[in-house]
Amino acid sequence: MKNFILLVFIGSLFLFVGCNNVVQHKSISQIEPSLGPENGRLLIIGGAARDPLFLEIFKEYAGGADAKIIVIPTAYEDKQIEKDTGFVRLKSTFERAGFSNIHILHTRDSNIANTEEFVAPIREANGVYFMGGRQWRIADGFLNTLAHDEFNKLLARGGIIAGSSAGATIQGSYLARGDTKKNTIMLGDHEVGLGFMKNVAIDQHILARNRQFDLFEILDQHPQLLGIGLDENTGILVDHDKFEVVGKHYVAILDGTRWSRERDTIYQLSANSREFYFLKSGDKYDLQNRKVLVENQSN
Repeated sequence: MKNFILLVFIGSLFLFVGCNNVVQHKSISQIEPSLGPENGRLLIIGGAARDPLFLEIFKEYAGGADAKIIVIPTAYEDKQIEKDTGFVRLKSTFERAGFSNIHILHTRDSNIANTEEFVAPIREANGVYFMGGRQWRIADGFLNTLAHDEFNKLLARGGIIAGSSAGATIQGSYLARGDTKKNTIMLGDHEVGLGFMKNVAIDQHILARNRQFDLFEILDQHPQLLGIGLDENTGILVDHDKFEVVGKHYVAILDGTRWSRERDTIYQLSANSREFYFLKSGDKYDLQNRKVLVENQSN
């Protein structure tokens, strides 16, 4: 009788462990999809955006050189703002790229971002560009404000929101490196981004700073998220539920799978895996179904 009870207990234990494994190893179809905006586009750049390609893309989707654009330097360090108090040098960067109707919008006070006067320029614009720095400063100034609503309305009318470095990470729903103490803390005291991309955590400077494994710290705690790591001078152009890689280097995809370019095969990974794969310029990705879109494969 004792042996029978022991066997029943061991069988129940294996069943319990097996059930847990089923929960931990969800298939892609069971995960809430990641999505871009229903209308408009996002240009998300991994920092050091030296290639003129990025501002050319931004210009195209904002409506051309005469389009009204908003540039937001709120993520800047204080010393950067002190050196360019009137944002003359910042504005000249966009003027050299051919833009003629530029409005600099800056605040770290959410009360100001909730005023009609402050948001009025956003309502007339068709493009917003978030500069780099520390992403939590953007969250402090704009998250859940009237300005935040107007950014979403700008996308709804077909505009574009772009950003580099901190201006990239802020566009995700989860705010990676959002800690006010230092930027090496992945799960910080600010964890909510502006959410232009849903169910996504975005990191930047990944290869230049050897950060390619850091997103796993977030995914261990939030396995439902899609991890996107962008190298410098490299970005993604997001159109609804798909994106295309643009720029010089690579984008790391942490989606619970490993994709083989040569074999065009997707391998499902175990829950504790530390594998990911890279996409390069021209590669396309389906956010909703979390898979690479292959059109033409070269030998």
